[in-house]
Amino acid sequence: MHQQLAAVCGNANELVGKSVAITVGSRGIADIAPITRACVDFMKSRRAEPFIVPAMGSHGGATAEGQTQLLAGFGITELAMGAPIRSSMDVIEVCMAAEGFPVYFDRQASLADHVLVLNRVKPHTRFAGELESGLMKMMLIGLGKQRGAEVYHRAITNYCFDQIVRSVARVVIQRCKVLAGLAILENAYEETAQVVGVRAQEIESEEPKLLRQVKQWMPSLPFDHASLLIVDRIGKNISGTGMDTNVIGRKKNDHVAIDGETPSIHHIYVRGLTSETHGNASGIGLAELTHRRVVEAIDPQSTRMNCITAGHVTGAMLPMDFDSDREAIRIACQMAGYVEPEQVSAMWIRDTLSLSEVECSQAFWEAAQQLSHVEILKEPTDLEFDDQGDLVERFGSCESALP
Repeated sequence: MHQQLAAVCGNANELVGKSVAITVGSRGIADIAPITRACVDFMKSRRAEPFIVPAMGSHGGATAEGQTQLLAGFGITELAMGAPIRSSMDVIEVCMAAEGFPVYFDRQASLADHVLVLNRVKPHTRFAGELESGLMKMMLIGLGKQRGAEVYHRAITNYCFDQIVRSVARVVIQRCKVLAGLAILENAYEETAQVVGVRAQEIESEEPKLLRQVKQWMPSLPFDHASLLIVDRIGKNISGTGMDTNVIGRKKNDHVAIDGETPSIHHIYVRGLTSETHGNASGIGLAELTHRRVVEAIDPQSTRMNCITAGHVTGAMLPMDFDSDREAIRIACQMAGYVEPEQVSAMWIRDTLSLSEVECSQAFWEAAQQLSHVEILKEPTDLEFDDQGDLVERFGSCESALP
């Protein structure tokens, strides 16, 4: 990583005595704490003065304290990083974009001599194109804070995601002292596969190449169609929509796969929220069924603020809730059509980042034996329920899925 940064941050003397804002977002990036610390250490080796800026739009309840708490949940604290964290929702207005709306930028970052844009590059959960989620998006949605994120999401309804991202990010690179970008690429197992330094003026041209590479590594469900998908947990640390639409489908429509989109899942049942999401259940509206404990764990203000800012109001709508897994699954089987319960095609996952093990119903048994890339770990067995009617966890390599 030191070599990647050295290659894009100029000569060894250019950063001496200069302040450098390092951006950190709210997604569950596997090695975000050690990567951030490595960035801090590199800047110190150049005798710069680094500090960390939360770059996460409206997340954390759209408060400075909430965003600091999110970072702490990732292990990013001033003590652990050896650098100050300057969290604020204040922004400056940089200029007017060509499309006629204001461009906003984090005030703390604007006071730095340089900005290092650090983020993971991956497919977006709602938009598809050459640019999706990554360094470019971080420069407008992340560093725009709540005010900028709201403006840009509104503008996207009038234009298109690609145009708005390019328009704003170009301005930010030109006027906001962006030093370079550091792109994190993850493999199908949510492991850091590559960290790539990118010069500021090359971010727009290089990021599409990085996105294409990541798409080749993306995890997926073993089957393209199912009557039911059981998801143990959703959360902002898992995906912007709680569960990644690149995995579950429904990228353009909350409750159905559009023509040509896979997978096509008839009903989704959500069993829990991650502890790291702090009650933000953005994306729960993509599910048709959920457990009562999910509804009770939701922070309505945080969820609504996030979904309103993102222009995805339906993402906060509540599905039908049930007191037990047994009851929810019974209803899902009833809605699967005129088939016996043992014929219902169902998959069960921990979350959309954890797909190394997928529990599949007996309806997939014969098809699974024909898949060369799938290893069958055991023969079909009946689901087990506890005294409350909730599923007994049985993902062999995973800790308990529910917080």
